[in-house]
Amino acid sequence: MSAGDDRTGRIAAHLKQAEALIFDVDGTLAETEEVHRMAFNEAFALGGLGWSWNQAAYKWLLQTTGGKERIRAFEKMRERGCDELSQTEVDNLHRIKTRIYGETIARGGCPLRPGVMATIRMAQRRGQRLAIATTTSHENIGALLTGTLGAGWQDVFEVVVAGDDVPYKKPAPDVYLEVLRRLQLPAVACVAIEDSVNGLRSATLAGIPVIITKSQYFQDENFGGALGVIETLDELYREIGDT
Repeated sequence: MSAGDDRTGRIAAHLKQAEALIFDVDGTLAETEEVHRMAFNEAFALGGLGWSWNQAAYKWLLQTTGGKERIRAFEKMRERGCDELSQTEVDNLHRIKTRIYGETIARGGCPLRPGVMATIRMAQRRGQRLAIATTTSHENIGALLTGTLGAGWQDVFEVVVAGDDVPYKKPAPDVYLEVLRRLQLPAVACVAIEDSVNGLRSATLAGIPVIITKSQYFQDENFGGALGVIETLDELYREIGDT
C-alpha cells in the first residue's frame, strides 16, 4: 500500500466512525465561488458602480467571509477619496447579487462536487447525522440544494447554521459551536468537511476534526492541522464504499 493510500485509508476510517458529518457549502458541496463572483459583477453593473472583480481580486477577497463584508473589504482596497457606500446601498447590492446567484443556480449552473452525493447517501445508510455550517445565507443554501438535491433537501440535513445565525462568521468558531449545540454532540464525535483555511480554523477552534477537499480558489493554501487533505470526496467514498 502506498503512503497516499494509507493516508486516505486513515481519513476514511475517521469519517466512517463519526456520528455526524458537518459540511461547509461554498467550495465544499459545490464549486460555487465563481458563480458568486460573476453574480457580484452583474450586481455591480446593474448598480452603475463600474466595479469588476477578476479571479485574482476575488481570491484575495475570499479571505473575508460574508458577501456584504467582502463589499466593505473591497472599498478599503480602493484609492482614498472614493465615496463610501451606505449600509442600505450595500444591503441592496447584496440583495441583487443573491437574486442573480439564485437564478443562475436554478438553471443548473453549479452541480455538486464529485463524491458529495455518494458521501451523503453513504452517511444516510450508516445512520450518520448530517449538518451544514456555513457563512453564506439561508437563501443561497436553499438555492443550491433545491437545485441539486430537490425540494426535500431539508430532510437530508438535520441542522443548518448560516452566517447570519451567529454573532461572528468564520474563522470564528461560532457556526460550528451552534451546530454542536443543536446536534447535542461533542466535537470529537463529528467530522467537518471544508475547503478553506478560514473553515479549517473555525472548525478546529470548535474542537472538530477537519477533512479538507481542495477547491478552485484554495488549491494552494496551507492546511496544517487538518485531519487530511484530499482532492475530492470520491477518494474517501471509494475507500469506504458501502461498509
